[in-house]
Amino acid sequence: MVRARNYAGAGSAAGSSARHWQRLDDRTVNPLLEGLEPERVAPPAVLVVFGASGDLTARKLLPALARLALRGSLPGAFGVVGVARTEMDDAGFAERARAACGEAVPPAWTDLVGGFRYVCGEYEDPETFKRLEEVLEEIDAARGTAGNRLYYLATPPSTFVPIVRAMGEAGLNRARVEDTFVRIVVEKPYGRDLDSALALDAAIHEVFDESQIYRIDHYLGKETVQNLLAFRFANTIFEPVWNRRYVDHIQITAAESEGVGHRGAFYEEAGALRDIVQNHVMQVLSLVLMEPPVSMDADGIRDEKVKALKAVEIPTPEEAMTEVVRARYIEGWVGGEAVAGYRQEEGVDPHSQIETFVALRLRVDDWRWAGVPIYIRAGKRLPKRVTEVALQFKPVPHLPFRPWQMRGLEPNTLLLRIQPDEGITLRFGAKVPGPHFEVRSVSMEMLYGSAFPEFMAADAYERLLLDALLGDQTLFIRRDEVMQAWRIVAPLLEAWENEAVVLARYPAGTWGPKEGDLLMARDGRRWRNP
Repeated sequence: MVRARNYAGAGSAAGSSARHWQRLDDRTVNPLLEGLEPERVAPPAVLVVFGASGDLTARKLLPALARLALRGSLPGAFGVVGVARTEMDDAGFAERARAACGEAVPPAWTDLVGGFRYVCGEYEDPETFKRLEEVLEEIDAARGTAGNRLYYLATPPSTFVPIVRAMGEAGLNRARVEDTFVRIVVEKPYGRDLDSALALDAAIHEVFDESQIYRIDHYLGKETVQNLLAFRFANTIFEPVWNRRYVDHIQITAAESEGVGHRGAFYEEAGALRDIVQNHVMQVLSLVLMEPPVSMDADGIRDEKVKALKAVEIPTPEEAMTEVVRARYIEGWVGGEAVAGYRQEEGVDPHSQIETFVALRLRVDDWRWAGVPIYIRAGKRLPKRVTEVALQFKPVPHLPFRPWQMRGLEPNTLLLRIQPDEGITLRFGAKVPGPHFEVRSVSMEMLYGSAFPEFMAADAYERLLLDALLGDQTLFIRRDEVMQAWRIVAPLLEAWENEAVVLARYPAGTWGPKEGDLLMARDGRRWRNP
């Protein structure tokens, strides 16, 4: 198998940074990359990051900005302001920005970082926002950023409403100059259930219009997720079989080999259903199920995604008890190392009833997918990190071969790998070379690193930050998408809170509890373990 080469990974470890930036710089000497400068360049603007001293900013946002600067996707008239409670000055924030990119810092990033500013203060203190307004005006005057603003909430969800309300009271939600923009990016989780999501949405809409709100899910910035649109709607050969007539069932797996690490306190409030299924998985599912859009713009795509989610049958209270498996990991082995169980992790209640694994079966009530079951599983401390969608096709009506001739034959399957090796695989039957007639399943693969070696793959946050600056909402989540996803999982959350639901267990390093296997075995099917 040819493995994809990562030309622009999201990691910021010093050990890989020099290699990472060198690969981006290769375009200056590689003739294959000449003339491939991006056409999409952000307008003059100031990016304001709330939570600038936090983990998300250091691991994702700052490295993504650095790559955008190196690609030439950021204008000279661009500024960044960090806002956080941590005591720090402009120079300290600039140093953090350089450190986030490791040892090898590209010159384009160094030039941009020189103008970084920092505002220290409480998120509910009006003085914080008064000082922020002054800094923004200073940047407009010094760097010519024209009054354009992109605010990014990289803070804990509990601070979203206080920050937004304080912005409204300070007038930071309104454009000060004609033909300028003010936008806000809101990180997940967008609420912790339907009621809290509605309340959060109402609070944000008191200050910002829907056209200003960019709800981000980094999965939508991944190449394979975006390629679902191209794969489905640019190829004649796949559309005729993308339906109930040919597809037996769909599996979505979102597996992580790591545990909760230092996020135990957060996970105690979330669990696998809220952390992965309600957002990441539902977004991917909507792209798999959706009908062809009228146009490939934000409204066209998001309209069809909402229709697809509305076609997913909302589980009844009884189905919430029988069609769903929830479990937590206990001690086990991952990658040859002994690891602790969930209840022994830092910040976790030793009597916790939070799930680290969830498996469920959903049904879709529309013309294309009626009768095709959707199986979803997501969990931590599984054998490997992998996120993929598998469409398993129905068997042929008649196999004219003898049993021994098809011992290695598996169902036709289309695999869409979202991470870590992004690409697409088609499994089909072929004759084994030799004097005997034997059919075995083989793979035909497309991996991004080998199919497009001349292109530098963009990190998800890199793509989404640029989209937000350009005002492109295609890969951001609309209000009705969020609420419909919550409606689908709401009965599950209610059942778990109101009923004595058994929390199964599975050893770390396995593919989940036996109850998860039985969920599919009852239908005569089994999970595809990568």
